[in-house]
Amino acid sequence: MAFGLFQRVTSFFVPSVQAISSCIFMMLILIQVDAQIRYSIPEEMRKGSLIGNVAQDLGLDIKRLRSGRARIVTGENVQYAELKTDKGTLVVNERIDREQLCGDVTPCSFTFEILLENPMELHPVTIEVLDINDNAPTFQSEQLDFEIGETAIIGSRFDLEAAGDADVGGNGLQNYILTANDNFVLKQHVNPDGTKYSVMVLQNSLDREKEPRLNLKLVAVDGGTPQRSGTVNINIVVLDVNDNAPVFNQSIYKTSVPENSSKGTHVVTVNASDIDMGANGKVTYSFSKSKPPKGGYFNIDQITGTIFVEKNMDYEKDNTFVFRVEAKDQGGLTDTCEVEIHITDVNDNAPLINLMSFTSPVSEDSPVGTTIGIINVKDLDSNENGLVRCTVEGNAPVEIKVSVRNYYALVTNAPLDRERLSEFNITVIASDSGKPSLSATQMFHLKVSDVNDNSPVFSSTLYSTTITENNSPGFSVLSVVAKDPDENQNAHVSYILEECDIGGSPVSGYISVNSENGVISAARSFDYEQTKEFVCVIKAQDGGSPPLSSNVTVKILVQDQNDNAPQVLYPVQTGGSLVAEMVPRSADVGYLVTKVVAVDVDSGQNAWLSYKLQKAADRALFEVGLQNGEIRTIRQVTDKDAVKQRLTVIVEDNGQPSRSATVIVNVAVADSFPEVLSEFTDFTHDKEYNDNLTFYLVLALAVVSFLFITCVVVIISVKIYRWRQSRILYHSNLPVIPYYPPRYSDTLGTATLPHVYNYDTCRTTDSRKSDCKFGRAGSQNVLIMDPSSTGTMQRIQSEKSILDEPDSPLEV
Repeated sequence: MAFGLFQRVTSFFVPSVQAISSCIFMMLILIQVDAQIRYSIPEEMRKGSLIGNVAQDLGLDIKRLRSGRARIVTGENVQYAELKTDKGTLVVNERIDREQLCGDVTPCSFTFEILLENPMELHPVTIEVLDINDNAPTFQSEQLDFEIGETAIIGSRFDLEAAGDADVGGNGLQNYILTANDNFVLKQHVNPDGTKYSVMVLQNSLDREKEPRLNLKLVAVDGGTPQRSGTVNINIVVLDVNDNAPVFNQSIYKTSVPENSSKGTHVVTVNASDIDMGANGKVTYSFSKSKPPKGGYFNIDQITGTIFVEKNMDYEKDNTFVFRVEAKDQGGLTDTCEVEIHITDVNDNAPLINLMSFTSPVSEDSPVGTTIGIINVKDLDSNENGLVRCTVEGNAPVEIKVSVRNYYALVTNAPLDRERLSEFNITVIASDSGKPSLSATQMFHLKVSDVNDNSPVFSSTLYSTTITENNSPGFSVLSVVAKDPDENQNAHVSYILEECDIGGSPVSGYISVNSENGVISAARSFDYEQTKEFVCVIKAQDGGSPPLSSNVTVKILVQDQNDNAPQVLYPVQTGGSLVAEMVPRSADVGYLVTKVVAVDVDSGQNAWLSYKLQKAADRALFEVGLQNGEIRTIRQVTDKDAVKQRLTVIVEDNGQPSRSATVIVNVAVADSFPEVLSEFTDFTHDKEYNDNLTFYLVLALAVVSFLFITCVVVIISVKIYRWRQSRILYHSNLPVIPYYPPRYSDTLGTATLPHVYNYDTCRTTDSRKSDCKFGRAGSQNVLIMDPSSTGTMQRIQSEKSILDEPDSPLEV
């Protein structure tokens, strides 16, 4: 609903003469001026009144206005129009007074740009303000006084004060009306600039004696509807004589003056001459009331006609002054001339930098060429003085690219790295081409936001530590540390134990890692004898999205403790039979009786074993090797030495504190078995019975009972079966051949023992099952005895016929 004329004009960017040298660089224009629209509205519209539909006139979508953050860009302090991005319309934002905005300039308009981003577009908008008849013509003076000689010739002209009307066009001043009289008529004229003024022309001679004073009214009328008018009184005093008016030597005076001219600077001197003599020929100068200079920038010397500067001028506000100077003689006769003064520009305005948009922080992964800001640079000077060049000071990774019509884009020219430079200042310097050059500086602070582009880094490529076995669960083994140069969540490092197997078990059963501080703790008590070392992998993972990680290898060595006592492998300590080492009485000094064999599952010095003879019936007969555990005689065996010798050997390791094991070695000092048999009859009663002996005895009794009953049943069944068979054979008259089992001859007449077969009994702790293994012949010097010697001899006699090796030892 634009009130006035809507016009859409396609415009092209035309480089100025000063920009021809940079035309190649302008090929990189970032902002494109698409279209120019123009609206016409009357002045004094209410705030919020519709100007026009910008989205429709520019062919833009409402969504584009929102996504592009469309806004009005203007360099003025007052923003007369407002853009409604939700509707795509322009509305009146401030009261628009055409006379205040443009004065007497016509047509009156103001221009601004609509700026859109992503991509950047610039659409100039011109709004023409149409005049309404809201001002009546006015005169500056309340009355006009004239002194006219009675000798004034018919046709004499008297300039009247021009009325001022702030309106323009048809609403402006249209006509002057002079009240009816007999002496004067009104003639109207138009100045070159279009303003109207009136001249009072004498049509009948004045007669001072008849009418010394005349009172007239001058009415100024405009052309508006309704019509408005202004009135000024004209007082005419008729003077006597003075029949020649002053005459200027030229009708137009033209000159120029710099805008920075100080007060009192000479501008131009006008000159008028009057051919009258005496007081009637004396001329005074003044600014004509029909067209005085505006703004009060100039003054005139009434006597000399010199025009000089009254106050400081500004080329950017007014660069041309046109006014009229009046010369009047003592008789009241006048003449006027026109003075045209051009103000020349000097470089008195530094460039102005206006920030249009600025993005901070900007992500460090932004590509080179990312636009981070748009600035508008203006210089109110003209020509070379207004030609501006923009640069970026320092080593900031930012450069300026020319966009269009005083708009510049700040773009990155190098990759950003927050870890190297997290924030920096951008100093923009705008310099004009004047002499001397003026410049303006503005600083922008840019922060670089972090992205997760760095993995955590461990302080070491390999962590290695030791831990003593038998540690308590939860014991802190070591700490791993990883640093991430990113910030905030991207730098938050979590520690994760990578899954792997150690000896077939998951590594999490051995150690655990604190996800926050990287402290590795033992999840169990380590046993050096089972695990001497193990290697695991710790992963450090940051909190970014996606997360980045790195691994490090951790090697943990388990240190041995002296937590295992030595174990005696030989001689084997049995609970049901006795093992005795035989030493012939003919044994010499150093005779090897036996050797105690022990091991320690610990390592190092904890496994170094030493052997000591703790207890012996005769310490003077035997000794034990400290390092090898060999039991040897230390003197010649005599007949006085007892047959039964019991040695207690202690085996100690070298740990701190040391651990030990004790073994009892039974030694029989004799040349033959019968000699020692009686001595060992009660020998085993000193043995310690196994804790499970009662259980095994009860079990054996039950088994024997079951076997006995089974055998009785089988024997009775067999007897009955044979009896029945014999009865059948008897009745069948068949010959009966009796069957007699073979008898074994008694071969115990010799004094030797039969060959021995060993049966190893293996029992597990707390087990009710036993395994028996048939073994080879026993050692030559080992004697194994039953608790009862009687049983031993009976079994020897029963097996004599089967075992025919005379020198073999006996085991039962």
